[in-house]
Amino acid sequence: MTRVLMLLLAAVLFSGPAHAGIDDAINNFTAPIATVIGQIVFFKITIAGAELPLVVLWLVAGAVFFTFYMGFVNIRGFGHAIRLVRGDYADPDSAGEVSHFQALATAVSGTVGIGNIGGVAVAVTVGGAGATFWLIVAGFLGMSTKFVECTLGVKYRNENPDASVSGGPMYYLRHGLSERGMPGFGKFMGTLYAIGIFVGALGIGNMFQSNQAYVQLNNVAGGALDGYGWLVGLILACIVFSVIIGGIKSIASVTEKIVPFMAVFYCVFALIVIMMNGSAIPQAIANIFTGAFTGEGVAGGALGALIIGFQRAVFSNEAGIGSASIAHAAVRTDEPVTEGYVSLLEPFIDTIVICTITALVIGTSQVADPNFAGDATGIAMTSAAFERQLSWFPIPLAFAGLLFAFSTMISWSYYGLKGWTYLFGEGEMGQNGYKVLYCLFVVLGCVVQLGPILDISDALVFLICVPNILGLYFLAPIVKREMQSYMARLESGEIKSFRH
Repeated sequence: MTRVLMLLLAAVLFSGPAHAGIDDAINNFTAPIATVIGQIVFFKITIAGAELPLVVLWLVAGAVFFTFYMGFVNIRGFGHAIRLVRGDYADPDSAGEVSHFQALATAVSGTVGIGNIGGVAVAVTVGGAGATFWLIVAGFLGMSTKFVECTLGVKYRNENPDASVSGGPMYYLRHGLSERGMPGFGKFMGTLYAIGIFVGALGIGNMFQSNQAYVQLNNVAGGALDGYGWLVGLILACIVFSVIIGGIKSIASVTEKIVPFMAVFYCVFALIVIMMNGSAIPQAIANIFTGAFTGEGVAGGALGALIIGFQRAVFSNEAGIGSASIAHAAVRTDEPVTEGYVSLLEPFIDTIVICTITALVIGTSQVADPNFAGDATGIAMTSAAFERQLSWFPIPLAFAGLLFAFSTMISWSYYGLKGWTYLFGEGEMGQNGYKVLYCLFVVLGCVVQLGPILDISDALVFLICVPNILGLYFLAPIVKREMQSYMARLESGEIKSFRH
């Protein structure tokens, strides 16, 4: 398979005008497949004039259930999550490969991406300012889903002979459902998930990210990189390979540095723009609340704003997809529920903080100048909002987008790797072969316009939420018992702090 891809890559890199022919051939072959899969996975029903994808309803319904079933752990557990990330209860002798903070940084790097910059603009454009309110609500509910899946990710992880670990939905679906008397069903669900996360990692977690990084760099360079996508791809692939070859420890050591930097970098400049639009802040906030319940100018009214906000939130923080539990499973702990608490912070950072700040940048700009973006949408609209106050900001924004894309690629390489090892074994040669394959797709993302391939990848990533959420319903009682036992021991003093 790797040999075939290398031949394809060589053909693409050195075929000159034949690029278009290759693109067309691949697109023509895959487009009908992408259409069918997309229609199934993103099937929509119309309610009061607003179209609701059933997969979004499935994810949000799960989030609502887990929030109530776990007794609003997204509120009650927030303070303890901070203490865990700070290292208060970190036993250095526990099994695992990374710290609580490193696991959180790796998972956040997989969700904080281009969607936080451009996707929010799409939500505000389509769903109005009120979509921001529902985006926040969905992020809040998604915290509970993350708690359940990341607790299970640690509880059912495999501890390998070389002291590495493998975990995630593949493992808790297989072993957890087997414990509930459904071994065959669990094995099928685990395999289905592993295939989906492997393919999804190559597409939406890889090629899409490298493609967007190249497009942003080329835009800032004024088109000077036209025809040099292969060079940008090779450089990116080399950087990605130098990180992922060292496994989760290497990935985590990078993400624990890059994630706080890129989040603070972006948020500081966003807050500066919001403050510069200070007089528009009250009206922008008022628009969010009134739009949430009236949905003025939005198809479906308030329901339309709710659907758009929920859809953008679940697409952004991936709560219910299960991918983050793969990174969290590598944590050093003997208490699975501790990583459930830590994972609460992920949708909070990704959706409630970063997405909301982006929405306020756009919202205050719209109040100050309704025509500030012209016909621009997506990331171009966000860039226009920054540029209105800071004319030079598109350059650092492109840098932030590049960091977002890079961090997503290295995190998703690990997600795809664990899907690979679940299917084909933990052999070192096979793992290294996967990493080379992954980096070839980094280059392909910058060179070949594989629209339908990315559509298939995107659909498969959201298709796997079906077995994941279904499994979480069956396994939720196990998580609740873990939570109650842990909190009882914490309150009795049996679990002690290691922080002095």
